[in-house]
Amino acid sequence: MALIFITGASDGLGRALATALAEQGHHLIVHGRNAARLADVAARTGATPILADLSSLAEVRRLADAVPDGLDVLVNNAGVGFGAPGADRELSADGYELRLAVNYLAPYLLTRQLLPRMVRDTPARIVNVASVGQRPFDLADPMLERGYDGVEAYRRSKLALIAHTFDLAEELAGTLITANCLHPASLMPTTMVREAGWGEIDTLEKGLRATLRLVVDPELTAVTGRYFDGEREARALDQAYDPEFRKRLRELTESLIGR
Repeated sequence: MALIFITGASDGLGRALATALAEQGHHLIVHGRNAARLADVAARTGATPILADLSSLAEVRRLADAVPDGLDVLVNNAGVGFGAPGADRELSADGYELRLAVNYLAPYLLTRQLLPRMVRDTPARIVNVASVGQRPFDLADPMLERGYDGVEAYRRSKLALIAHTFDLAEELAGTLITANCLHPASLMPTTMVREAGWGEIDTLEKGLRATLRLVVDPELTAVTGRYFDGEREARALDQAYDPEFRKRLRELTESLIGR
């Protein structure tokens, strides 16, 4: 059975994913930022819990240090949603726009910290939970200081995560590590959707099926560098495929996490 690490596993899709994988007999490490909910998931699944606030890059590094060697799958699922309607711009512990920090910088850094321990002679997978709601990322205003909107911030952060996934797949070509991303389902009944005040569209089960497929389906062992909309391979926003944009985004990201 695989050793699988899921961020954002104390609620919503992450919790459902942990439950399903535990039922299949996999060994789990689960992350969350709510101690009580995380402890409950760990008790129900037999997982090893690690508490961390991904809005802090120092906490991301501490989280990575706590993950043991031998990881087979990394699922970057944790995220901050649209926020309440009309909510003000929020900053991370490092002074960065919160959605950029949690939805993009945190999984970028966490993956970078874990990669040296994932490169070995057996297949491993990186699965990034993104969104069909993508917007072009403005490299001149990465912190969305002009005309802030929570939905726009969320969608830009997910575009950045998709672009990073494609970068990873190219970087890891020739290894046994794959990197893929997906939009699990639209507006599932989760805390972040309820907070935003948007109506539900898809069931949690639909998103779970799509995510499980990327995590464990043997037919996807060698599939990498893809974006999926549910269980169907799809095309992300054009910007995510632009090599020059990805280069500049990577340079910006390294400058931000290098503090």
